[in-house]
Amino acid sequence: MLRLSKLTDYATVILSHIAKERGHTHSAMGVADATGIALPTVSKVLKILVNANVLVSTRGIKGGYALARPPENISVADVISALEGPIAVTECSISHESCEQASGCSISGNWGLINQAIRNTLESISLADMIKPAHVPQEFMIPVSSLYRPI
Repeated sequence: MLRLSKLTDYATVILSHIAKERGHTHSAMGVADATGIALPTVSKVLKILVNANVLVSTRGIKGGYALARPPENISVADVISALEGPIAVTECSISHESCEQASGCSISGNWGLINQAIRNTLESISLADMIKPAHVPQEFMIPVSSLYRPI
């Protein structure tokens, strides 16, 4: 199962908050209060995102954090890569050097195709897309009587 770490999940929440209030600088404490994520965790994620050039930081009394570029130009892949490292379904998707079976493997190219498809999808979804309200299908009712079958 593919699963992202909690830090990556927190990063998307933090970035979504910052993206919704573009043009403002955000303090770590303000982000922690607004998102409900513990301050030490927020500080850690902010530092990682600054190092990955997703955020910029400004020091001083009016300092804080802001997006390094417009949310339309920050992809989900950028965020995942910043916190998780290279996006890879299998080790051989990154490098054949760490796989003992590489010389006799006939499917590594297929894993590469799958990996690229996943990466392309993640690159096509921007932070701007993430802050849009989710389109949830309307609920529909199924009458209980339609589920009953006489024996």
